[in-house]
Amino acid sequence: MTDPDLAMRWSTTARPDETAPTIQVHWLMANTVILRQGLEQTAEAPLLYLLFGEHSALLLDTGDHASRGDFPLRSTVDGLVERWLLEHPRAGYELVVAHTHAHGDHVAGDGQFIHRDATRIVGHGAAAVASFFGLHEWPRGTAEFDLGARVLQMIPTPGHHPSAVTVYDPATRILLTGDTVYPGRLYVDDFPAFESSLSALCDFAAAHPVTAVLGAHIEMTARPGRDFPRGSTRHPNEAPLTLSVADLRHVRDAAARVARRPGAHRFSNFIIWNGPCRREAALQRIRLQFSRLFGR
Repeated sequence: MTDPDLAMRWSTTARPDETAPTIQVHWLMANTVILRQGLEQTAEAPLLYLLFGEHSALLLDTGDHASRGDFPLRSTVDGLVERWLLEHPRAGYELVVAHTHAHGDHVAGDGQFIHRDATRIVGHGAAAVASFFGLHEWPRGTAEFDLGARVLQMIPTPGHHPSAVTVYDPATRILLTGDTVYPGRLYVDDFPAFESSLSALCDFAAAHPVTAVLGAHIEMTARPGRDFPRGSTRHPNEAPLTLSVADLRHVRDAAARVARRPGAHRFSNFIIWNGPCRREAALQRIRLQFSRLFGR
């Protein structure tokens, strides 16, 4: 099995007078693509995933509303599918559009796929997600989703959002964790559900080979414990996207320690926001103004 190419290089520091890519594309493997929406369009800069199987492909998340210009997700995905089909020709190839969860920066591009042939778009609510993937014990259990000689494992992981799921891909040995775990600010909506989901992910990772944990954003700098201000559209010296199973366990253990302590809790490569964190939010606004004023 070929190892995935985890040496990702993103354009993160373009200034307003420079041309920056609207969507960046990284081939993780011959059958797996990571797409990242440009910071110049949205400070969220979400990461999307396109996985190819023998009879269908899965697009996981559709990005944020663009703040400047168009977001050509549909044309980019169509081009990638066409490229894959040139090497693997077949008729009736299907695209499934699903989501790690239903926040606006992960579902905004759905409308681009409504009239696309051979395409199914998964609903946003927990009931719709559970029904589509056969997660009959939601929020517990797992379910298989077969793309054709590529069987994914779907894992309910509410806590950040009620309909959140994590996808395990045996072909790459990667956990795709959305906003549940990533190098950044982990906003928790339901802390007991968050803790339960983290425990389930750690148990799953203990029972399956996991090469990497990949989330949907990068908000940390390469300096331990330091994030970019919320709303920043420049990320110089950005932390890597890739986390490990040890990092996953660290998030689980950290969450257990701060579960009864509202506020923002900083760790080396993530920050847990337990509750509204109004003081931290105000500090983030000040930091953003400072960074824009001094270009940092």
